[in-house]
Amino acid sequence: MKKETTLLGPFSQIVTMRRLPAKGALKDNSLEIIENGALLIAGQTVEAVGQFDALRKQFPDTAIQEITAATTAMPGLVDMHTHICFAGSRAMDFAARNAGKTYLEIAKEGGGIWSTVNHTRAASTEQLSTLMKQRMTRLLNNGVTTVEVKSGYGLSPIEELKLLRAINEAGSDHQIDVVPTCLAAHIVPKDFDGKEADYLKWILEDLVPVIQKESLCYRFDIFTEESAFSIDASLNYLNVLKTLGFDLTVHGDQFTPGGSQVAIQAGALSVDHLEASTEKEIALLANSDVMPVALPGASIGIGCPFTPARKLLDAGCGLAIASDWNPGSAPQGDLLTQAAILASFEKLSTAEVLAAMTNRAALALGRTDRGVLDIGLHADVIAFPTNDYREILYQQGSMKPCNVWKSGIQVR
Repeated sequence: MKKETTLLGPFSQIVTMRRLPAKGALKDNSLEIIENGALLIAGQTVEAVGQFDALRKQFPDTAIQEITAATTAMPGLVDMHTHICFAGSRAMDFAARNAGKTYLEIAKEGGGIWSTVNHTRAASTEQLSTLMKQRMTRLLNNGVTTVEVKSGYGLSPIEELKLLRAINEAGSDHQIDVVPTCLAAHIVPKDFDGKEADYLKWILEDLVPVIQKESLCYRFDIFTEESAFSIDASLNYLNVLKTLGFDLTVHGDQFTPGGSQVAIQAGALSVDHLEASTEKEIALLANSDVMPVALPGASIGIGCPFTPARKLLDAGCGLAIASDWNPGSAPQGDLLTQAAILASFEKLSTAEVLAAMTNRAALALGRTDRGVLDIGLHADVIAFPTNDYREILYQQGSMKPCNVWKSGIQVR
């Protein structure tokens, strides 16, 4: 059956993100900008991209969804690292941290990640799903059309399964596409009687078979850090998961180096954080296929240095940017604002930042069907109220999308 087609336009500009390399620095003149542009949408995909007048002549019988205001269109944003399935708040942590207390002092007073674990364990699957959908709606209004969501606040097979089921339930009942990731290897939980190797074995033997049976996720993550899991334990864990066919990602180099090495050796799609990466780690990443991911929301939330994004790009690495929306270190959850701030501090071009939130972010998830406006790809489109694409970052997140189309359907 022939798909119904719609000509969407004219947009003052369309920033297609086509024909950009996966790695390396980008100049703004590498962006394809189509003036007075339009998109031919067939079902959920893009059928043609070009100038409005030319496409209208080429497809004279196609219905037109006319855009009357000055707008700039681009692919929907891909927020490829979040923790938005949780209950409770860590406002106490934020206030205490800004007042000068250390992580250990905050934890002793009942804060820290264990506070979120307790609140999340106390919530039902339905409550967690409802909270997550509320956050997803905010993301959608900010232009995010694909979001990765991690577990990791259950920290036992039963509770992690609850989280993954809530993530899938929320994803099936919302316009945004959800990519679930298992982060049961977040930390060794306080109530586990054993060492890190014992806990990781527990995950592999008790949790993974159920995940496979219920198809709850195809990605696994681990926090490789002195306060979490060692390099050797992380590698052993990820290598087992690799043989089982799962995609991998790593929380790495946040406070101390080592996680990027794990990601490279394990063949992970990405390594996320990298605030502590040195020239050594940057050089290793440049010679690998691992996508470095900057999480400026965590730097803002904790008050620590940003990921060395400029050095990574200049060394020949790729770069994705994600919000890391979580209740502890990155509660803001506004990807566009965070990316604009990172651009100012790291001197990133507009092309580099837009790519980091669209096509390169999609590649970090192993998704080649989105993040670009091109023939045969997802018709995930966002439009901003401006006739100049540079205004989007110039406004530092205060300019929000005026329209959002998800898989060809206008949802905002």
